[in-house]
Amino acid sequence: MKKIISTLAISTIIIISMTGCTKTQEGAGIGAVVGALAGQAIGGDTGATLIGAGAGAIIGGAIGNDQE
Repeated sequence: MKKIISTLAISTIIIISMTGCTKTQEGAGIGAVVGALAGQAIGGDTGATLIGAGAGAIIGGAIGNDQE
């Protein structure tokens, strides 16, 4: 139960903090999260998580920039 509550709290803070962001910044943030999750799932270690987060931020930022 504590894990669910802390996950919801962190998610809420992240969503509120992205309120004033541009599409590029939103895309980079969302891409970094998705990339980190994918990197962790595929590689299973810290290095893969960081590489996934970096790649996701770059790709997400590019997609967000294209939407502006």
